[in-house]
Amino acid sequence: MQYSYKPDYEKTLERFEAFWQREITDRPPVSIALPKADRKPATARKVYPDFESKWLDIDARVEQMDEQMASTDYLYDALPVAWPNLGPGVFSAWCGCGYEFGADTAWTKPCISDWARDFDSARLDMRHPLFQKTVEFTQKLLDRAEGKFIVGLTDFHPGGDHLAALRDPANLAVDMLENPEWIKHALKRAQPEYFAAYGVFLQMLRSRGMPITTWTPIIHDGSFYLPSNDFSCMIGKHMFDEYFLPGIAEECAFYERSLYHLDGPGALKHLDSLLEIRELDAVQWVCGFGNEGFARWAHVYRRIQQAGKGIQLMCDLSELPTVFETLRPEGVWFSNISGINDRETAKYAVRRIEKWN
Repeated sequence: MQYSYKPDYEKTLERFEAFWQREITDRPPVSIALPKADRKPATARKVYPDFESKWLDIDARVEQMDEQMASTDYLYDALPVAWPNLGPGVFSAWCGCGYEFGADTAWTKPCISDWARDFDSARLDMRHPLFQKTVEFTQKLLDRAEGKFIVGLTDFHPGGDHLAALRDPANLAVDMLENPEWIKHALKRAQPEYFAAYGVFLQMLRSRGMPITTWTPIIHDGSFYLPSNDFSCMIGKHMFDEYFLPGIAEECAFYERSLYHLDGPGALKHLDSLLEIRELDAVQWVCGFGNEGFARWAHVYRRIQQAGKGIQLMCDLSELPTVFETLRPEGVWFSNISGINDRETAKYAVRRIEKWN
């Protein structure tokens, strides 16, 4: 594939494929995107009567995404990716949750008040208007992307986060003690529903020759996704291992490549369990606002690398020497390096990374 917004795509693909193998070609992948010096002023945005109208104006959103990518330089291994974002709970909406759009995100409304009464109605419905809208969004992006940019998958959030949406996180936490069999039953039913939905969009992308990516701009020339369980912050290791870890392992085995989204210090207690999943390839550690600093979490990154997994790394330019002293370059992806605002600084950072061995 060739993309006019990413002329050196093939070299970047090689680096990411090496990353998945915990190897390097010439250097680890480094993603740096900067505005073009000659970028045109943004087109005036439409005014909408409500947030839902704005979210669902697919034609306008596709136009805006293309305009934004056209005005961006995707340097080194940064990628021009557009994905059909309808909010982080859209899979649960397809399965019966109410759904509300806000200015910058969307959220679900629980649809299971009583397990016995409501469970059978909380099923995946591919005729749901938001499922059909996601199909339409994906198709229009694919049509617009031809020869220019990459189209990714939407944000699914299956597994434990899906159950938390169906039931409400606080209620699900109580269910862990009072209704554990319903949780196991719901997880068992939801997994094949998710795999079926994922397959629809995977096929759409692959049939047009796309590599697979999503809201995190890393690619694989085959099936890939980010397993996650933000609800896991609310439970201990024993419950996580018993109820949710098997499904995450099954999900990792379902994809060719997987990058676990480990969100916040409250989820760190589950890291060792996750690292035992043989099919898990890499970890995205998100420390959370106010907790930044590579040195603070160097022990976490070392644990991940010692377990033979790759690392999505976000750090500051000033922290590169500490990174070099702490980790090996194989299996590290610099997805964001703060402190880089111009091409000269970007070149300086990449030259330093090229010398890392």
